[in-house]
Amino acid sequence: MTKSFDKTEWGLLLALPVLICLTFVLPAWVVNYIHVSLGTGLVALGVMIQMRAGLVSFGQGLYFCVGGYTAGLAGKFLGISDLFALLVLGLVASVAISFVLGFLLRRYREIFFAMLSLAVSMILFGLLSSTEELGSTDGFNLPQATYLGWAPEGDLGETVLYAATCVVTILLAFGLNRILRSPLGYINEAIRENELRVEYLGTSARQAVHITYVIAAAVSATGGVLWALALGHVDPEMTNWTTSGQFVFVSILAGVGNIAAPLIGTFILEIVRVYAVEISPNTWQMILGTLMLLTIVFLPRGLWSLTETARKKAGSNGSAQVVAGE
Repeated sequence: MTKSFDKTEWGLLLALPVLICLTFVLPAWVVNYIHVSLGTGLVALGVMIQMRAGLVSFGQGLYFCVGGYTAGLAGKFLGISDLFALLVLGLVASVAISFVLGFLLRRYREIFFAMLSLAVSMILFGLLSSTEELGSTDGFNLPQATYLGWAPEGDLGETVLYAATCVVTILLAFGLNRILRSPLGYINEAIRENELRVEYLGTSARQAVHITYVIAAAVSATGGVLWALALGHVDPEMTNWTTSGQFVFVSILAGVGNIAAPLIGTFILEIVRVYAVEISPNTWQMILGTLMLLTIVFLPRGLWSLTETARKKAGSNGSAQVVAGE
């Protein structure tokens, strides 16, 4: 079975123990940023798999928020704090909503898909911002996560939640990589190149887009649950256009060449933002904008293209050595 694993999957499996061990060697603030990045990185993954089909979702914050608020509401009104139950609830809510909305969104492409997804997310933003029972624009807090009746507290609780986040993130990334290698993944790439030919071959492009949209929503909602539990708080900003824009930013910055790219790109963005705010508190957005501009100009396929270039160069050097050895 392990023979069917590709390099990305082996890398993900090796990254899991490394990520968990980092909590014992790195400063707490760095581990905290990694923890938060894994949650938002899952949302960027949702954006990324849609971009593989030529779709840019400017409203992915909708499902990030659905996951977070589902966990928050379950804790606030039902007293549920079990991580596994919250993940299932977030998954069910996101799949139900995305399945219905998918019938509308799968009919549109390019800017129309982007703007429609953004409009739906802003509707939720408006509803949550005006609902005083849910804290309005301030949101509300979540209880500490428990695990099948076990309720670790303090530093132990944070470490267990971090480890659980690592496990869930790696498993989902592994699953998404399998999807990209499946017929659905290849159909999405074909849709991006020429949707008309896909239809001529007898495959429903709309159905493929619909399925991809639901998968992206489920992954994003899981990220929302984990992110909300890590911060212990949810608010309407989760579905604001600025939040959704960050996920698109990460996908462009990191590239869509590999499933690991958005996860790494999210952490890089968090670190850059921290130092940008430290260096220039009033104009830190300008630093991020400059980074985006340089990435688009010099690395149009994102930072991950650097690894592909290095691999090709290493391959060409190896071939040259073989020829010389002949």
